[in-house]
Amino acid sequence: MPTVASETDSAADASDASDASETSGTISNVSDDDAKLNSLTLLIRSIKRTASQISAWFITLAKAILTSKQMQSLLKALATIHTLWQKRPKGPYTLYAVVMALMTAAATLFIQWGMYTEPTYDDPNAVDDTTKILNSVNGQLTKFVSQMWLEGKLNWLLNFCALGMIYLVLVFILNRFWIATAVFAIAMSSFAVANSIKVDLRNEPVIPSDLSFLSSGNGGEITSFIPKGSQGLVDGTITMLVWLTIICLILQCIDGRRCVIPFHWWRPFRNAKTIIGNCTRIIAAALSVALLWSFTWNLGTNGSWSYNWAKSLGDRPVPWSTAADATNNGPAVSFLRLAHAKIMETPENYSEETMLDLAQRYAKNAQATNQSRANELTDSTVIMILSESFSDPTRVPGVALLEDPMPNIRTIKDSTTSGLMLSSAIGGGTANIEHQALTGLSLALFDDSMQSPYQELVPHQQNPYTFNQIWNAKYGQSGSVAVHPFSKDMYLRDANYKKFGFNHLYTLDSTPAITHQEHIDSSPYVSDAASYQNVLDALNNSTHAQFIQLVTMQNHTPYDDFYTNNQFREADISELSDDEKWGIDSYAKGVNLTDQATADFLNQLNTIEKPITVIFYGDHLPAVYSTAAADNNNTIPLHETDYSIWSNQTSVSAGTKLDANNTGFVSSNYFMALAAEHMNAKVSPYLEMLTEVHATLPAFNRLVGSNSSWSDDSSTAYLDASGNRIKRKELSEEARALLRDYRLVQYDMTKGKGYLQDSFFAAG
Repeated sequence: MPTVASETDSAADASDASDASETSGTISNVSDDDAKLNSLTLLIRSIKRTASQISAWFITLAKAILTSKQMQSLLKALATIHTLWQKRPKGPYTLYAVVMALMTAAATLFIQWGMYTEPTYDDPNAVDDTTKILNSVNGQLTKFVSQMWLEGKLNWLLNFCALGMIYLVLVFILNRFWIATAVFAIAMSSFAVANSIKVDLRNEPVIPSDLSFLSSGNGGEITSFIPKGSQGLVDGTITMLVWLTIICLILQCIDGRRCVIPFHWWRPFRNAKTIIGNCTRIIAAALSVALLWSFTWNLGTNGSWSYNWAKSLGDRPVPWSTAADATNNGPAVSFLRLAHAKIMETPENYSEETMLDLAQRYAKNAQATNQSRANELTDSTVIMILSESFSDPTRVPGVALLEDPMPNIRTIKDSTTSGLMLSSAIGGGTANIEHQALTGLSLALFDDSMQSPYQELVPHQQNPYTFNQIWNAKYGQSGSVAVHPFSKDMYLRDANYKKFGFNHLYTLDSTPAITHQEHIDSSPYVSDAASYQNVLDALNNSTHAQFIQLVTMQNHTPYDDFYTNNQFREADISELSDDEKWGIDSYAKGVNLTDQATADFLNQLNTIEKPITVIFYGDHLPAVYSTAAADNNNTIPLHETDYSIWSNQTSVSAGTKLDANNTGFVSSNYFMALAAEHMNAKVSPYLEMLTEVHATLPAFNRLVGSNSSWSDDSSTAYLDASGNRIKRKELSEEARALLRDYRLVQYDMTKGKGYLQDSFFAAG
């Protein structure tokens, strides 16, 4: 028993000890938390006390500084400045009106100045001083202004008003007079300089479609086209604009009239004065925009208010020549006239019934033609080469070279289908000729206000038709590719070629880019030899026939001393000025290099065991023949380039040369129809129509940049099979009927309802 009791007591003691231990641990934990809390409280109190001391110290310091004599003097000075600033005078509206008048007048003169160039004389001593003064740039500019009093022609005033409308829009939208003035000055000066450079290079002013070129990110590329002679103008204008902008910014700061019309975004209805100011500003901006829009929209529409008003001030549109239009009527008015370009007037009798009857008629004719043709276009690869500025310099009146710059191509032309192509321009217009060749459409059938289909028409089309789609229909998207050794956005080619159905456009900045980018000597452009090698790569990468489009760049302006060992410096015996001969000789060397590269390219095609046909043509002559261009009798020769249609040895059409009486003169819209005839290939109803039109009217085109007078059809030149110009009224009845059909088809394809079915364009 004692043992049991002892064990029990021991267990109880152990239990009590354990409880005591747990109780002790709990109390200890509570005690630690209290200690931490007390420490944190003390720390917070310490921080507050320190912050209070620092704040008090800063307050004491600030009081000491603010109550110091120096600070009191500074505060008084700032208060005085603020008072004076608040009381600074507001710019009077009369000052604004005077500045607007002066700036608009200066802009009008600057822009008009860019349309003129200094004349050259064969014998300056034979020309009297008065004539020289009158024909100088300053003399021509003075005449443009003084004709208001001498002849009653108020063209200068009309341009002044047009630019004034733009100025007003900027003033009322920005509502900051001096900022609007700076923006106006920058915009107008940039326009004037660009206009001057373009006139110098291409005898053509800046037109609205050029803006899409810049908006596509080509600003960097366009600077490469600035000739050395214009660099001083560019640099001087930039310097002037920098200083003018600085002055305007300073004036904006010191002018007490912050806004031209008081306007408050915040609490716009706080009082009657604010409401009136806001409403006035909105109405002024809306009215100025509406006035400019209405004037621009209607300026090119006969009978509209702006057309009649401009006419009353002396405006006489020259739609066939933008250069003449801008020179005579002013660049500002000419530019705004083209801002709303028409496509085509609706042809007489245009309807679904008319178009279906027309389609059936040409389908029947195509069927008859195809009975004698054994091949399909898609049996062969067709390479269409637009050779930049390629032409024969020896055909230009006044040019004499001891060495033939293009002996190989001359030999090729003698042995295959070839002739001369009527271009639409001199020194430019590449995209227009290219558009004609790819679509079969004619620039001459569009409204004269249509200056660049690539920029004014194609961007608005949903499914434009082009000949490469014949190959796409058989081989899919891989049926056609394009190569252009420059920027893909030039003339909106990248976007337009996608619409045309090209599988890829290979350029310097495409993905992937063209492989071969070699230049010759110091030329800024990819050589034609390298361009041809890119075409050979495209050929080798395809297992089937295809359509390949190549637009070269080697002979693009400017024509500087790029090439070493230029034999044409010595071979030129022309009786021209040294400056003119310099440009011609540089160009002739480029033609010679193209001649060699083209011959080598065709020789390589002859080794390829698949049928290939090449359509080779120059798009226009370069703007280096100033003496010849001064003679209106040379208008047609200066618009004629060389072309040829050649097939390699594997082709059944190798060695074919169509009758020169039928192929001696063409325009680029006929190329595919001629190629089908050369290849003995079946045609679509559309190609049949082009074939029939060509048979009765070999070549016709609108001549852009020409100052020649063409009487009642001055915008268009028509050539017969011998290359002689004929007037529209002298066309045969058959030719007139075919032109009516052509116009109906072109309207339906571009602006009309699209009544023509796909079968109209399907070959074979």
